[in-house]
Amino acid sequence: MRVALSLIAALVAAVALAGPAQAATAGAATTATTATSGTTTSTIKGPTTPLRGPSDPNAISRPETLTGFPLDHRLNGKQALEIAGRVKKIREELRKYPTAKPEVFLKGQTRWQVSWFTPGTGEARKEVAQVIIDDATGVVTEAWTGPQVAWTMARGYPGAFGRKVNAPWVWIPLTILFVAPFLSWRRGLRLLQVDLMVLVAFGASVAFFNDANLDVSVPLVVPLLAYLLARMAWIGLRRPREDEPPPGPLPLRVPIVWLAVGLVFLIGFRIGLNITSSNVIDVGYSGVIGADRIADGEKLYGHFPNDNRHGDTYGPVAYLAYMPFEQLLPWSGRWDDLPAAHAAAITFDLLTILLLFLVGRRLRGTSMGIVLAYAWAAWPFSLYTLACNSNDALVAALGALTLLVAGRPALRGAAAALAGFSKLGSLGLVPLLATHGARAGDRLRTVAWFALGFAVVTAIAWLPIVVHGESLSTIWDRTLGFQATRDAPFSIWGLYDWPAPQRLWQGMAVAFGIAVAFIPRRRDLVGLAALAAAVLIALQLGLTYWFYLYLVWFFPFVAVALFGRWQAPLPARSSARLR
Repeated sequence: MRVALSLIAALVAAVALAGPAQAATAGAATTATTATSGTTTSTIKGPTTPLRGPSDPNAISRPETLTGFPLDHRLNGKQALEIAGRVKKIREELRKYPTAKPEVFLKGQTRWQVSWFTPGTGEARKEVAQVIIDDATGVVTEAWTGPQVAWTMARGYPGAFGRKVNAPWVWIPLTILFVAPFLSWRRGLRLLQVDLMVLVAFGASVAFFNDANLDVSVPLVVPLLAYLLARMAWIGLRRPREDEPPPGPLPLRVPIVWLAVGLVFLIGFRIGLNITSSNVIDVGYSGVIGADRIADGEKLYGHFPNDNRHGDTYGPVAYLAYMPFEQLLPWSGRWDDLPAAHAAAITFDLLTILLLFLVGRRLRGTSMGIVLAYAWAAWPFSLYTLACNSNDALVAALGALTLLVAGRPALRGAAAALAGFSKLGSLGLVPLLATHGARAGDRLRTVAWFALGFAVVTAIAWLPIVVHGESLSTIWDRTLGFQATRDAPFSIWGLYDWPAPQRLWQGMAVAFGIAVAFIPRRRDLVGLAALAAAVLIALQLGLTYWFYLYLVWFFPFVAVALFGRWQAPLPARSSARLR
């Protein structure tokens, strides 16, 4: 059975390559109040206090008494409670919850945690404030209210996402390398240059997020996504006039060979940083768990371990893609360094670079391929994704693959299925992709070939799940059902609790995704890329749980739409004369 499943995984990978032929850290404790990028937990459980407290520094336990002193502790529970109660921020928050009651815990062997809960059980019991105290000094090291009580990933812990990629000495040079080759001041800012600046402007939101300032980081994302949505829709829906002159060569300030050399350097730097300073968040961890379960002939959905309970929320391709890496670098059964996740993330990243190069070469020649590959490698958020070792770059790679095979309906359908059944949001592209290139006389034939390719890959991808008799209701509950009811403070909808406007936008986004398949639009690859990006952005704007890793989902489409509109870049001297 293991051999058969490995062959299925290899077949899925082969289909993915037929065209050219991706918080809590690993130490998150299950007994602590934790919130990873895929789950939130506010119910605290704790065993009787060990002599010093739990050996895990993030785990908690209840002291036997509030007046007794645990071994090697300077404070007791009563003193910790008094210290926590004096924090001004906490006192102000408790005025909103006058019935909340405090509970005291040992956090590891050197800290105390004091939490206030509203009365009740289940969903009625809510943790509304939390204070962490250093036992040796009696100093309050952390005090949290609002969504950051439940969501530890919103607290700005250093290195929680991507480790050193957040350092200014990494992020700022990458931002410059991404934008500078295309800047030209002699004729003023071009729209292309504004577009590129918007793509790096998300970094400002990350800076506020890392500073635990959700009130700035979350709203800042919305106008940036809205701008990109408008630009992509304009490019995709605007059909050039017959008398309109063709676009000129891509404005480039440096010789194309410089970008090629920079690309090689960036690839080496990215791999080196991944090996030496990156972490595997729960998203990458889930891929390894799922691959291990499929390879061992075990049911996938509804059987994930407690330290990644909702890691089974993706389609089967997201787990099958990890199988070769998990088989070569087997999972230890713990959330350790997870070498299989590192290997998978590096491979997804390199595959995206290769596929973007091939798309650009097919579109405008080798120089355009270099531009697209360089843009991915220099964009800070692709490195952010790689440094988190998530599965999101797999979505980007499959998006680039879809563009590469866009001219062949059956292969386009196969690629759409691979992308859709990795992260399910990509299924929103199916109507657009199904009708791409269809003319009045052969629309039905085009859609039929697309459907055939889609159906074949769908059957292959879901075969390991069907063979083990997994319940459709369980699959729904663990995937789309979970995503539909997921709460999070990382969008304006979740942060400010705006359900009615959110539902309105979601309806408009779905309608837009269907409408673009039928309304007049730009029919070439650039138009397809632009509208695919617009649909994904519109859908992302409606999510309650949105995170920066999702930016890479639409980047290949945005890059092709922005750069592919131009002719191949000229040699540096000729380009300089045009500027």
